This record gives sequence, structure tokens and C-alpha cells, in this order.
Amino acid sequence: MPELDRLDGRILQIVQKNNRRTSEEIAAQVNLSSSACQRRLRRLRAEGVIEADVSIVSPKALGRPVTMIVLVSLERERADIVDRFKNAIRSTREVMLGFYVTGDADFMLIVTSKSMEDYEQFTRRFFYENPDIKGFKTMVAMDRVKAGYEFPIDLDDPVFGASEYS
Repeated sequence: MPELDRLDGRILQIVQKNNRRTSEEIAAQVNLSSSACQRRLRRLRAEGVIEADVSIVSPKALGRPVTMIVLVSLERERADIVDRFKNAIRSTREVMLGFYVTGDADFMLIVTSKSMEDYEQFTRRFFYENPDIKGFKTMVAMDRVKAGYEFPIDLDDPVFGASEYS
């Protein structure tokens, strides 16, 4: 686990809200020099604390207004079957998010499509043609209430150990 301090936590809070802020702007907010801020950002990315810098795109604006939450059950929960399905999720563009979960289903997916007809074609290709899948249950999202990846950061959490700058 990477060693983090409160300055790292503040930087993470800022870039989560807007990753287009310059290192100069971020540095000014956390009382660091621009170069020190750049070094910290490089380290946070290299250590995998910052996994990606992304933009949240409107599905409606790009003609994919239908979103489904899909619960998937596998025939058997064997390591090779689970790994094969994880790889299928990763390589399928319609799957926006995929989680290996506990409970009644084995996986929970967020899937986007152009229309219900488009989703039906996806189900035929992705689910029905896969012999490892026992079944799936689809819930159609009526409205996207929140979209984002902002992780709640508590600067008093022990993960942000002591810092000479705190």
C-alpha cells in the first residue's frame, strides 16, 4: 500500500473534482511549489493511487440513452469460468462497469445501449451465446441521478499518515 500524507489527500480531493486543473493551481491550494505538486501527482499515478484521468461523457449526447443494470449468474463458480467472464467484460465496449459480487448474482454490470432493440442484440451475443452463463436479470435505469467516480476522502483517516506539512 502506498504511503500517503495529508497533502496527497488534498491533492486527490482537488483532482477528483476537476482533473484539468493545472499543477500550478493545485499547488497554490495546498501550499506547495508547482514542481513538488507535479512530483506528487506523478508518484500518485505511478503507484496506482490515481488509476485514470477521465471525462464523464453524456450517454444521451452520444446516442446511447438506455442504461441497464444487469445481474449475471454463472453456471459454476470455478476460477477459470470467472476469469473468462471477467475478460469478456473487460473487452466488451457496451459494459461500462463490471463488478464481481457476493449475493444472489455473481456479477453486476452497467450496460449502455442505443435502444432496447440494441440491448436485445447485445444480450443474444454476450449472454445467450455464452455457455458459462446460467442466467441474467436486467433492470432498466429510468434516470441517471448521479455519475462520477469521486471517492470520499477523509484527511483524518490513518491512511494519510503524518506529514511534515500537515
